Amino acid sequence: MKLILTGDVNLMNVTDPPVPFARVADELRDALTFSNFECCLFDPGSHSFHNEGFYAHPEPGGEALKRAGIDAVGIANNVNYGEAAILASIARLDELGVAHTGAGRNLAAARAPALVRRDGLTCGFLQRSSVYWPTNHEAGAEATGIAVLRGHTAYHVPMHKTRPETPPPNRPGVPPEVVTWADKAYLRAFTDDIAALRAQADIVVASCHWGLGQEVLAYMTEIAHAAIDAGAHIVMGHGPHYSLPIEVYKGRPIFYGLGSFSFHTGHGGRQHGTWLGMMVRAEIARDGVKGTRFQFVRHNDKNETVLCALTDERTAFDDLARRSAQRGAKLTARGDEVLVEPA
Repeated sequence: MKLILTGDVNLMNVTDPPVPFARVADELRDALTFSNFECCLFDPGSHSFHNEGFYAHPEPGGEALKRAGIDAVGIANNVNYGEAAILASIARLDELGVAHTGAGRNLAAARAPALVRRDGLTCGFLQRSSVYWPTNHEAGAEATGIAVLRGHTAYHVPMHKTRPETPPPNRPGVPPEVVTWADKAYLRAFTDDIAALRAQADIVVASCHWGLGQEVLAYMTEIAHAAIDAGAHIVMGHGPHYSLPIEVYKGRPIFYGLGSFSFHTGHGGRQHGTWLGMMVRAEIARDGVKGTRFQFVRHNDKNETVLCALTDERTAFDDLARRSAQRGAKLTARGDEVLVEPA
């Protein structure tokens, strides 16, 4: 069976439901598809960009999601914010029959997995966000919000030369290194949930909203490795809106950043049609993932997600292949697709 994983889906300002996924919906419907849902299906009456509230009208936005054939979504991210917006969006997803994970009326609901059963296989999805607002955003025992996985930052003055571009540490003015790590308690909760999900699902996907720019930070690798150690078959990241390097760890793929899949309008109402994303296609069976590949995606001026010809994205592919090789992943072009294998 084919499993499709996508990066950010934001349906703000969608008024014609067939449009966003017109060129990819047939394939999405024929597969089991999971996406990061970077908006709330909520009508606030008057729109505000305060605290990252990204709102898609629940009728056309919801219909677009249904028409796309997306089976499940992750809703733990920085724009799913506010009790009214989160609960209204969840109610609409339930009405549409779209499974979801990552947010809820309380912490237990936010941590609960999304389970999708098809063709005798059960796929389980768990999502956490390390990018969120410090107040009124994290789910609590009795508080609506998203499931988070806290990361920490420190600024370390290096005592040894660790990078070619860094000056020797024997002089004043040496810049600090940024050090990140995952919070141990939050990471343990995540890995405990993955291990529990492994008992319910044939395939487990760990979905993480994280990142800053194009760098893979240490806390991201720490979380990804821990997720696979706990039983996840695939780790998918999203958040920075870049196509980030891929790693193969213990034979299992980590996609650090899938970029955007349907994200025509975002911050401040600006259009983001030039962003490059990745659509992952994985062949799955009861005993695991049999093969993984991806294809680049972009938007056209009509707000349609378009599959890219690899020849048009050669510069991006070459850079991604170089950075992925450093992480134990071999990327091989096969027509317009890219195969992901251990180096």
